[in-house]
Amino acid sequence: MLAALYAALLFAPPERHMGDVQRIFYLHVNLAWTGYLAFAVTAVTSGLYLGTGRRSWDRIARASAEVGLLLITLVILSGSLWARPVWNTWWTDDPRLTTTLILWFLYAGYLLLHGTGEGPGGTRAAAAFGIVAFVMVPIVHMSVFWWRSLHPLVVTPGRMALEPRMVTALLVAAPAFALLYAWLLWQRVRLLRLEDEVAVLKGAVTRRYNR
Repeated sequence: MLAALYAALLFAPPERHMGDVQRIFYLHVNLAWTGYLAFAVTAVTSGLYLGTGRRSWDRIARASAEVGLLLITLVILSGSLWARPVWNTWWTDDPRLTTTLILWFLYAGYLLLHGTGEGPGGTRAAAAFGIVAFVMVPIVHMSVFWWRSLHPLVVTPGRMALEPRMVTALLVAAPAFALLYAWLLWQRVRLLRLEDEVAVLKGAVTRRYNR
């Protein structure tokens, strides 16, 4: 992450028209990419939970959705910080912005459903929703191609419309954010496992006391 910060703040040159405000791009884009990764992990592990019934897969799905929702929240906030000096507004009716907000609400809904669902049936419903919600990720990604958008398009398949040092800064940051996601995911899964163990112990003590 230190290397990523150095590349973004010092190594990469300022953008010709936007100047230093463009440097938020290296944070913003990698937050989005890592958020997509987190939701992909949620979809895959939700499918594995539905197929096997193993609680461990559901813990990974839930934890990844929580981290992903945090990342997408930061995407929206960093995008607004960039838009204010460049577009002269914090928010606008842009397809990329609107679809990203819908994505945020979908996974907030997944977590609410997961938290309020009772028993295996509720968990399975949340898992199914986690799979279906992932459909929104490619829609967000393709929104700038499908609809007229103000959002800058600098990263396309096979091409990056960036100065070489900017490309280097972007690619240095990518594994840094992926490793941060992996660490946060591991920590959250560990906490969820401990919560389950505590719940089992509480249940055992309650049953023994009631006897």
